[in-house]
Amino acid sequence: MNTTPSPVSSGQHSPASQKKAFISPERRRTIILWSSIIGIICIVGGLLYWNEERKYVYTDHAEISAPVIQLAPQAGGELKRVTVQQGETVDAFQAVARVGDEIIATHVAGVITDVQRDIGTTYRTGQKVVTMIEPQELHVVARIEEDKGLKDVRVGQEVLFTVDAFGSEEFNGIVKSISPTKREGDVVFNISDKREMQEFEVKISYDHGKYSRFQNGMSARVWIVK
Repeated sequence: MNTTPSPVSSGQHSPASQKKAFISPERRRTIILWSSIIGIICIVGGLLYWNEERKYVYTDHAEISAPVIQLAPQAGGELKRVTVQQGETVDAFQAVARVGDEIIATHVAGVITDVQRDIGTTYRTGQKVVTMIEPQELHVVARIEEDKGLKDVRVGQEVLFTVDAFGSEEFNGIVKSISPTKREGDVVFNISDKREMQEFEVKISYDHGKYSRFQNGMSARVWIVK
């Protein structure tokens, strides 16, 4: 019996396997070239992204908001009548409810956001019956952590923002004011060291005539141009 080992069993490569493993110099140069191009693209893309990030102070903690106006009786009494409903537009000095013998009326024009309808319930002095907002006082209110670029925010800076209800459509605004004191609310912690971080509110104005679709409470994302 012939016991001479075959090239494969002896650890040698067959001509077919050698052919498969062979890479021509031209193909090797092509692979190196494309690897270099991809590497350069990744580096340039990273630098552009980093540079782009440096241009903005960003937060997704923002919403369309206006100060709430509470309408309440000056003297306590029983709620007798309510003449408005949520979402209704009202004029200045319009009657909205009656508590006891007192007629509760608006002081400015606006939109009703909440109404108490429990007729017969007794309301104390100053206890709200109706709440409303002035649409012209709607702003984008952004919350920015003290270590996330707050030092780079100034009144008058341009702002780009999106509103979740309108997808990726971009809108323009201007920084109107920066809160002089921290925001009261949920405590925010730095994940790395459990240190409490303070948030400050930045109010952003926009063209109400141009962006009349916005409603109180809509969520937003904000990019403040440095």
